[in-house]
Amino acid sequence: MNIVNKNLWRIVLCTLSMSVFAQKTQDSIPRETILQMLKYDGITAFGGLKHAYTRPFHWQKDDFLTAGAVIVGTAVLYSFDAESSRFFIRQEKNAPRILKDFGRYFGAPQNNYMLSAGIYGVGLFTRNEKWRHTGVLLIASATAAGFIQSVSKTVVGRARPGTLEGRSTFKPFNKEGAFHSFPSGHSVLSFTTAHAIARQFDNWWVKGGIYTVGLISPISRLSSGAHWLTDVTLGVLLSVVIVDSIDNYMKANNKYNLEKKRKISWKMNLGPGRIGLVGTF
Repeated sequence: MNIVNKNLWRIVLCTLSMSVFAQKTQDSIPRETILQMLKYDGITAFGGLKHAYTRPFHWQKDDFLTAGAVIVGTAVLYSFDAESSRFFIRQEKNAPRILKDFGRYFGAPQNNYMLSAGIYGVGLFTRNEKWRHTGVLLIASATAAGFIQSVSKTVVGRARPGTLEGRSTFKPFNKEGAFHSFPSGHSVLSFTTAHAIARQFDNWWVKGGIYTVGLISPISRLSSGAHWLTDVTLGVLLSVVIVDSIDNYMKANNKYNLEKKRKISWKMNLGPGRIGLVGTF
């Protein structure tokens, strides 16, 4: 019994010593400054941006099949553009004013970036890795998707429904906003924000609520006659692809230590002439 008691005390003292040493070691590690974190986040955002733009060069067979399915689906939707536009425009007068205003403001670039910067700022100044990750994801995704949609609008030059020019009118490189319909910028930014935030939750009820909010802008753009159904649909799909690509890049490289640490299960191992503490992980 005396031998057992002595061994137990040795284990307790050893454990306490290790805890004190670990705490002193942790306290001795200097915390990153705000500038260091800003630099790290900027490099991470740029890396995500580059990753998103270069993914098509690494596509496999399944990726090309998915792209083909999107093209075919878009062609099918294109045949319904005129009818769907008339349908949504008829619903505009019955839509609540608060939803129309929210849809217009939420998808606007300046408001979208203010929200993204706010989320990132909370993560930066509170040193919360989850919020920092989400903020960087939002900013990188909005930048990547926003640049693509801005260039596409000018290059494609599709007429908006409100011009009454028809779904098949295209004037590439036209400077007038009336010919910047494809894709929908509001849809791109609003759903990029919704999808980036929704990916951080596991609860599908929460995800559903976030996606519902993210779809307000796309639907409001249809009812206002600002975009065709294909403009909005491709904008939403672009958002999903960009966000998924950048988020996967960040998580694969564990940029913000979000991998769940495996818990260690401790149990006492007693036997004839031996005593020990075994950790299983």
